[in-house]
Amino acid sequence: MVELAVKFKPLLERWRKETGPRLSAEEYSVRLPLDDASRIQALVALFPGRNATEIITDLLHAALDEIAAAMPYEAGPRVISRDDHGDPVYEDAGLTPRFVELTREFKRTLEAASNLAAAGKAAGNQ
Repeated sequence: MVELAVKFKPLLERWRKETGPRLSAEEYSVRLPLDDASRIQALVALFPGRNATEIITDLLHAALDEIAAAMPYEAGPRVISRDDHGDPVYEDAGLTPRFVELTREFKRTLEAASNLAAAGKAAGNQ
């Protein structure tokens, strides 16, 4: 089993000081185990400026960053550069390049949907 070390110190600092990131128009609904729901509520009590949705969003963001960082590099057949010692650096044939590519594609789609939703709201308010 791989252990992930999520970096929560910066997250706790942000909860004390800043507002959250821009949100997508897409909503995700989850049912949490009781232990996790209790911990979410405890964090809401500790950080009264944050609601459960903000806490869950930030925790998920931190976990996704760690998952992306934990994806192992797998050397592919193609040399893409040389390091400082002249040794070959091979393209990454693992999950990371595909994950990055899919993330970019879905981000464009989600941004377009978010912009359409915002335009629809603006038109409805006129």
